[in-house]
Amino acid sequence: MNENTELLTVKGINQNYGDNVKKFIAVQDVNLNISRGQFVALLGPSGCGKSTLLRILTGLQKPSEGEVLYKGKLLTGVNPHSTIVFQSFALFPWLTVLENVEVALKVKGVPPKLRTQRALDSLDRVGLDGFEMAYPRELSGGMRQKVGFARAMVVEPELLCLDEPFSALDVLSAESLRNELLELWTSGKIPTKAILMVTHNIEEAVLLADRIIIMDKNPGRIISEIHVPLPHFRERNSHEFQLIVDQVYATLAGQTKTEQEEMGTAPGEPGITRRLPHISITNLTGMLEFLNDTKLKKMDIFKLADDIGVDSDHLLLLTEASELLGFAIISSGDITLTSLGETFADASISAKKEIFATRIKRLPVFKWLITLLSLADDQKLSRDLVLTPLELEFPSEEAEKQFDTLANWARYAELLVYDDNEEVIYLEPGSNVHQ
Repeated sequence: MNENTELLTVKGINQNYGDNVKKFIAVQDVNLNISRGQFVALLGPSGCGKSTLLRILTGLQKPSEGEVLYKGKLLTGVNPHSTIVFQSFALFPWLTVLENVEVALKVKGVPPKLRTQRALDSLDRVGLDGFEMAYPRELSGGMRQKVGFARAMVVEPELLCLDEPFSALDVLSAESLRNELLELWTSGKIPTKAILMVTHNIEEAVLLADRIIIMDKNPGRIISEIHVPLPHFRERNSHEFQLIVDQVYATLAGQTKTEQEEMGTAPGEPGITRRLPHISITNLTGMLEFLNDTKLKKMDIFKLADDIGVDSDHLLLLTEASELLGFAIISSGDITLTSLGETFADASISAKKEIFATRIKRLPVFKWLITLLSLADDQKLSRDLVLTPLELEFPSEEAEKQFDTLANWARYAELLVYDDNEEVIYLEPGSNVHQ
C-alpha cells in the first residue's frame, strides 16, 4: 500500500485491566490500518471492546501494549486530526445550537468572528440552517445528533470517528441521518479523509462501510475483515446486499463448538468461565417456537432477525443461548433446531421449565452455584458472597450481569429463589437440584 494514502496504523494493541490477581483482557492483539478515502466499520457484539479500541485509536486512552501510528508517526496523546461523534448527543443544554458548535473551535483557539462563520457553514451543511439560536431541548433526537455531527466536522478532522452514532435515535431519524451522512461523504462536502464507525448493527455496517472489521469478545479481538464492493447508495433488498449481510452474520455467529467448549469451566477452575448470554427466557422461547413453526426448522440468521423483529446484537445473544442449552446448532450463517429444541418449543409451560432446568444443571457455573448453596448455612448466600468469586473471572459490571442472569434463569427453572429485598439467594425447597 502507498504510504501516502495510509492515515492510521495500529500494531499489537492490548488493553488489560486489573492486576496479576484479577486481570481482565478487554482488547487483545489488534492490528489494522485505515487509509484515505475509506469508510471503515468496526463491528461486533456488545462487550467486545469496540469503544475501548476507538478511544485508543484517537489517543483518548493509552493501551497496555502496542502502538498507534498516524501518518507514520507514533501517537503519544490525543490525535488533533481526529474527532468523535458519540452515541449520546453530549450537547451543553445552556448553549444555543450555534454556541454548541462553536465550542469545538473555541477549544482550538479560533478567533470569535471566524469560528461563528465556520460554525454557521457547518450547520448549513447538515441541514440545520435556521436553527442556530435554538436550544437542544427544542430539537428532536435526530436534530440534536446533527448538531453533534456539525460540531465534529467544524474542526475539519481528517479522521471522523463515530461511536454508535445512530443507536439512540428512532428508526426513521436514524435512517434519515445515515443517508445525509452518506451524501456529505460521497459528495466530498466534508474535508474528512476517512471515517471509522463503531456499530453492532450489521445492516448499518453493510449499508455504509467499504470495509467491515469484525470483532469478537472474551477477549475483544479482530476475527475477520469483509470488503463491501457495492456502490453507494445501496439497496437493502438487493441480492448482493443480502449476501454480504448473510456473510457477516455467519462470521459473527460462528459454528457450534464441542459441548465442553460451549459450556466452559466453573469459577476458580482452570480454563475459561463461560459468560451466560444476557437474554430473557421469554425471548428465547419465542425465537425457538418461531423456528419450530417453519417447515425445515432451519433459517438464515439474518432473515430470522427481520422476521422476529430484533436487532442483530440481541439475536446473536439468543442464538448463543440456544447453542449453550443444546436447543439449536449454528453452521454457515444458519440456525437449525435440534430435536431437543423442537421438543422444548412444543412443550407445555411446566414441561418447558423441566427441560430448561435439566439443561442448566449441566452447566459448570450452575453446578458451582448449587454446590456453594448446598454447603452454606440454611442453604442461603448473600449476593455479595456469590459476586466475590465471579469478580475474579469478570470485570465488576459484567459480574453483576452474570449474577442477575444466573438468578433469572434459575428462578425460571424453579431451582433457586432470589430475594431482591434481602439480596439473598437460596435453593428452591423440593427442587431436586442434584438429580
